[in-house]
Amino acid sequence: MEYIKVTKENISSEHICCAISKNTDIQVSSKKIWLSERFDDGLVFLKSKERGKCFIEYIPAENAWNPIIADGFMYIDCLWVSGSFKGKGYSNDLLEACINDSKNKARKGLCILSSAKKKPFLADPKYLKYKGFRVCDEADNGIQLWYFPFSDDAPSPAFREIAKHPHVDESGYVLFYTSQCPFNAKYVPIVEKTASELNVPFKAYHIQSKEEAQNAPTPVTTYALFYNGEYITNEQMNDKKFIKLVSG
Repeated sequence: MEYIKVTKENISSEHICCAISKNTDIQVSSKKIWLSERFDDGLVFLKSKERGKCFIEYIPAENAWNPIIADGFMYIDCLWVSGSFKGKGYSNDLLEACINDSKNKARKGLCILSSAKKKPFLADPKYLKYKGFRVCDEADNGIQLWYFPFSDDAPSPAFREIAKHPHVDESGYVLFYTSQCPFNAKYVPIVEKTASELNVPFKAYHIQSKEEAQNAPTPVTTYALFYNGEYITNEQMNDKKFIKLVSG
């Protein structure tokens, strides 16, 4: 498999794996803008040359859009290999490339979000354990921070206190999200419209800076839905899923 590093110079002509469509489509354009603004912060997006979901996205943890304390580590935003690419060792290739790059950049290790049991849009804990990662912190909602230190004396990363106890002081449905996930640009407005039509209280907070993300009341910032103050899910909603949720 050949891999391509997406940069400011080639991002307009390269597909971004998690949203394979035209640049004019809102989900693609929003993600490409978000990536372009992160490259100067050290973000790396490495993907397969072939079109499909096979990529890794990572950034120095100090610049991660998550409320974590992991200075000196590299934070993996996403490692996603699916469809026809699964079972061929590509996840290992991408992770190894990240490890080598991180060591060359004098990072202390890697960290990534997961959970005790596999959750949608989070790394598979079985795979992480197999590759030598281990849990270093856990929030009340079961989201875990895993790490892979490069030395025995590397400090353990941790969630910021606000993320350990996910809660908001607002009633109704409250969503925190970023443009890191391309489909938020498409589906968040759809859910907002659906909630309005159903007369269901719904408020969306679009996190638009690293500082906002690092102080968010949730360990997952790409998509975190609350109801009456309590965390519900990080699984992205479309209109059908949201209607099923509020009807249940």
